[in-house]
Amino acid sequence: QKFLRLMRLCAAASLSRTRTLLSSATARQPRNTAAMASATPSNLVTSTFFLDAFAQRQWEPEYKGTVRITCEQSELVSRVDEAYTANPTLVDGYAPFCKHVFIKNFLPDVRVGALAITDENRHLLRSAYEKRRPEELAVLNRWFDVADVGIESVPVAEYLDIILYSREQLVKEYEAIPGKNEGAGANGLPDAPWGIISIKAQNESYETPMEPITAMRNALGREEGGSGVPIDRAAYDASVEYWNAHAPIRGL
Repeated sequence: QKFLRLMRLCAAASLSRTRTLLSSATARQPRNTAAMASATPSNLVTSTFFLDAFAQRQWEPEYKGTVRITCEQSELVSRVDEAYTANPTLVDGYAPFCKHVFIKNFLPDVRVGALAITDENRHLLRSAYEKRRPEELAVLNRWFDVADVGIESVPVAEYLDIILYSREQLVKEYEAIPGKNEGAGANGLPDAPWGIISIKAQNESYETPMEPITAMRNALGREEGGSGVPIDRAAYDASVEYWNAHAPIRGL
């Protein structure tokens, strides 16, 4: 009986040590928080859409692009989701992974993002070599500054072109440049199938040509900040024709 009690005591002590070791090992194991939860706040995600980090730049005061959005980010996502719920159709973009949703502009202070070049304003064009993000190559850009052309020459936009990339495409791009998405990479993406990657303000209810340099960057590949889609000559020529007669507006 003494022998049996001794064996039970030894077994209990061994089990206790095993539980302690397992608990300690679990506590020491690194937690992949990016994989456990999306880096995108929950109010910027619906069952269909999420606001990608690349588009979130358009709310930043120092944003150099053409269209700064003035409503709350969550309101923009809700508006897009409501429009899609009312008419569940996505307009095809330049590649299978790119789609568009066009909604009426509900922001009275958001003006068109491009202005026609005329003999009267041509001398006001500015240019510089710039990069959108630190990991990209600098490219030559040209634009109008609203301080030069005057706010009265820039009409309030009639439509917002909501540009979408599929989640699968964004995963590929984040894997090519791990520093994107605030360091969370592909693991930080929500499960919704479509990411809002850009918002354009315009008077057209259809896609206007992307800038030629955007097509060039896309053709360079995901490692250089593009999408990896080769140049379509016809689409590129149409882009050149459009942007030879227009320029983006900054400072709005």
